[in-house]
Amino acid sequence: MTGHINSANSRIANKNTTETFFVKNVSIVLLPDLRGMEPLTKILSASAELFSQYGFKTITMDDIARRAGISKKTLYQHFANKQEVVQESVVWYKNNTSESCAMVLKDSENAIEAMVKMLAFFDNMNKRINPMAMFELQRFFPEAYKTFRDLLVDRDVVMIRDNMLQGIKEGLYREDINADLLARYRLETSLLILQPNLLVNDRNNLMSVALEIGEHFLYGIMTEKGEHQYQKYKTIYLKGQNSQVFA
Repeated sequence: MTGHINSANSRIANKNTTETFFVKNVSIVLLPDLRGMEPLTKILSASAELFSQYGFKTITMDDIARRAGISKKTLYQHFANKQEVVQESVVWYKNNTSESCAMVLKDSENAIEAMVKMLAFFDNMNKRINPMAMFELQRFFPEAYKTFRDLLVDRDVVMIRDNMLQGIKEGLYREDINADLLARYRLETSLLILQPNLLVNDRNNLMSVALEIGEHFLYGIMTEKGEHQYQKYKTIYLKGQNSQVFA
C-alpha cells in the first residue's frame, strides 16, 4: 500500500489542486480546493488542512472522509489507519511547501528580497496553523515527525544556507558568518514557536513572534547595505498590501 501511495503522490505533485498565495508575481500553493480532485489527492489535501488547523490528536478518519467529500470505504481503500494518513499527508504538505519556498527564492532580485518574501509567505501560513499541531505530531506520531524533520534538513536547511552564501557574495550578509550553522539555527528557531513555550499563546501571537524572530535573525547577519535592502523590501512585502490569499 505504501508504494501505491508514494506513486500516486508523484503523479499528483504537479497538479494545480490548491489555493494560491501571491507574493509579487510568484504563486504559491497553500490549502486545497477539493473540487475535481482524484480521491487520493482529496484525502491528502483534506488531511493536511485539518491537521494544520486543528492539530493531529482529535481529528478522526470520519472527519477526514467528511472534509474530503468521500466515503469511509474509499478512505480505507487508500489508507489502513490514521497513522498512514498522517505519514503521507505530512510528506505531501511538506513537498508542496518546499516547492513553494524554492519558487520564492528563485524569483527574487537578491538574497534579502528572497528572505523577506519567505517571511511574508510563512506569515500567511501561520494564520492557518494551530500552534499545538507540531507538538501533537511529535508526541503522538513520532515516525511522521521524524520524516518531517528529515525533509527539513534535506531541503530547507540547504535552501537557507544557499541564500546566505548568495547574500555574502552580494555584500548583503556579513562575510564572517557560518552559513551552515546559522541555517540550522534559523530552522530550529522557526520550529521553536510551534512548541509549547512562553513565547506563543494564541494564533495572532504566533504570527507576531514568528516575524519578530525572523527579523532578529536577519539583523544579526546583514551588512549595512543589507539593512537598507531589508527596509525597502519590508515595506513592500510585510505591510499586508501585497500578501494575499485568493480562493
